[in-house]
Amino acid sequence: MTPTGQIEMAARFLAALREGLDAGAELPDALTRSAAVLPGDARERVRAALRRLSGDYPEDEWGFDEEFVRMVEPAFEFLYERWWRVRAGGVANVPAHGRVLLAANHAGILPWDAMMISLAIQREHPLPRYPRFLVLNWAFELPYVSVAIRKLGGVVASPHNASRLLEQDRLLAVFPEGVKGAGKPFSERYRLQRFGRGGFVEVALRTGAPIVPVAVVGSEEIYPKLGEAPLLARLLRAPYFPLTPTFPWLGPIGVVPLPSKWRIEFCEPIETAAYGPAAADDRALVLELSEQVRETIQGKLYESLVKRGRAFV
Repeated sequence: MTPTGQIEMAARFLAALREGLDAGAELPDALTRSAAVLPGDARERVRAALRRLSGDYPEDEWGFDEEFVRMVEPAFEFLYERWWRVRAGGVANVPAHGRVLLAANHAGILPWDAMMISLAIQREHPLPRYPRFLVLNWAFELPYVSVAIRKLGGVVASPHNASRLLEQDRLLAVFPEGVKGAGKPFSERYRLQRFGRGGFVEVALRTGAPIVPVAVVGSEEIYPKLGEAPLLARLLRAPYFPLTPTFPWLGPIGVVPLPSKWRIEFCEPIETAAYGPAAADDRALVLELSEQVRETIQGKLYESLVKRGRAFV
């Protein structure tokens, strides 16, 4: 629909709403009746929103709310298509069924990369499904943000939660760099941090889940971290408080991510089932596989940077 058509549709909706209120209808009833002038998809979104306001909506045991995801998808699609102009490759490397562990580089402070990975799978995969993604504990202490993260598929990061999700044959995304990846300075962009002790590999071995390395280019430029404010980080109990060219100097506007160009590459799966669960206790194997995943992502990052070219043009 063209911008003019959208404006006309909104005008008809508001006129119908005002007519209903003038006739003495209660706001929920007036909204329901006014939705009749909207196209099918928009009409269903309004009705779903009204139903959700009454507390009638489904969530799974992890707090994931597929209906909520579908409602906010247009905003993410705008970011995907227009703002970040995402290009995704190798999406068919993600198995369509069963337990799968996606291991990706991480940047951008907020988990925008997780949502773009999810949307790439939804848009490009022949048999799409929603991934769940592990998020640091402190993010779930943020008001409003924590609720949205859960509804979108975020789960508190822990080996126990990762194992349970994979045992349920879920698609799970992890970011082995952890806070070191999201908090690294702009001068170190696209240079992967250490993958710790390889905990994600241990989980994959114990559950027999294949590991799909994922390289994300673009997320390093959306919030270029120039420095930190340690005192504010301690006050907020956050791992760090970033200083960027726009935040906190521009207030809430500074939270708007910059419009860099993105590339997301899904690499070939690394099978783990043949090793057996007992292999999770083999430190040499765990570190070897962890380094293999890291080198695969790092190589694909360099390749994607060349393909992308300049970040903002």
